[in-house]
Amino acid sequence: MNAHLDAMVRSHTSERPAGITSVCSAHPLVIEAALRQGAADRSPVLIEATSNQVDHFGGYTGLRPADFRAMVEGIAEHVGIPVADVVLGGDHLGPNRWRGDPAETAMSHAEDLIRAYVAAGYTKLHLDCSYPCADDNGVLEAEVMAARAARMLVAAEDEAARVGLTGELRFVIGTEVPVPGGADHEITGLVPTTFDSARATLAHHKNAFAAVGHGDIWPQVMALVVQPGVEFDHVQVFDYDPAATRSLRTALDDEPAMVFEAHSTDYQTEAALAALVADGWGVLKVGPGLTFAMREALFALAAIEAELLPHDACSRLPSVVEARMLAQPGQWAGYYTGTPEEQALARRYSYSDRMRYYWPDPEIEEAVGTLLGNLTRRVAPDPLLSAFLPVQYERVRVGSLARTPRELVIDRVRDVLRTYAAAVTPG
Repeated sequence: MNAHLDAMVRSHTSERPAGITSVCSAHPLVIEAALRQGAADRSPVLIEATSNQVDHFGGYTGLRPADFRAMVEGIAEHVGIPVADVVLGGDHLGPNRWRGDPAETAMSHAEDLIRAYVAAGYTKLHLDCSYPCADDNGVLEAEVMAARAARMLVAAEDEAARVGLTGELRFVIGTEVPVPGGADHEITGLVPTTFDSARATLAHHKNAFAAVGHGDIWPQVMALVVQPGVEFDHVQVFDYDPAATRSLRTALDDEPAMVFEAHSTDYQTEAALAALVADGWGVLKVGPGLTFAMREALFALAAIEAELLPHDACSRLPSVVEARMLAQPGQWAGYYTGTPEEQALARRYSYSDRMRYYWPDPEIEEAVGTLLGNLTRRVAPDPLLSAFLPVQYERVRVGSLARTPRELVIDRVRDVLRTYAAAVTPG
């Protein structure tokens, strides 16, 4: 079941290490783009639901793990990619959603969360217990984080035994992880994880797993999350510098069944992504960068729509999105600071892309439907495509891309995925 992941990990003991793109998004258009890219490349597709998107209560998408799986598999069937080539994962599984509760309550929820993921057939599971709960005293000790991860491991393995997945789960560990949802402040600098810190994380988790009677599970730990000095905030991207990780890269030299996992690789160049893979980061996670590209395409189409149709017939999608974000500021107000003008700019253009939380809003969904319908009936002429979607225009001109608005959006998202596909393929 995890042959694709295992093959990727094994490749890092060879001269031609490969990687895999981890698509962390719950938007159906993004998922379709990822599955189409996988079908085109004849490569496996790793899609991960983040614990704040999808949980046993529904998350912010309203989807439980089984619901998300059904959605992904339905799109895969539509695209024509075998379900066997789709790997489902759970990202940041732990007490993050309930850290306002006492630790015991939060961890009880976290156990139920990971059981729901395993019961729904997810086999790549990131154990992330790095968040202090209400009765914790500030920053958690490494031993506490590892002990809580071990507690989740027990719940996952118990559920795996119940549903016939014993031996099939692959775990990701790591305590130096970016906050789910992205940075909530301007980043002034990044320091990669040290060799000593990475080794300590391995030791603490190995000991904690043994302490709960699951030392035998260690070969199923496929990845360690560390900070390679890669991140983004609202307006800037910190690119990978191989020289800064020279010592860190040796931390897994005696762990042949494990690779590094890189979070927040969004907006990295193809060269930087390829360097990460070559240096041992087998899993490259991307999320906001995909919905950022989707927004670019949708707003470009809205600009075309405004040129073609009378105002009262237009979707006015950008205005609808802005109004809904102002009416429901919970997903951005704690992230976008500054003057009202600076906040407005961030709501629309920030790399952090807090807008992604608002696409399921019924009013926004209706506006997107109106936009796509309008431009299906009134086809965008070449000069407008050239003005607002120049890359897609070139593909339309040579006949490799349909002119329909939905295809234009999906292709724009695939532009991001094409960069990853090139980077994770051995040279």
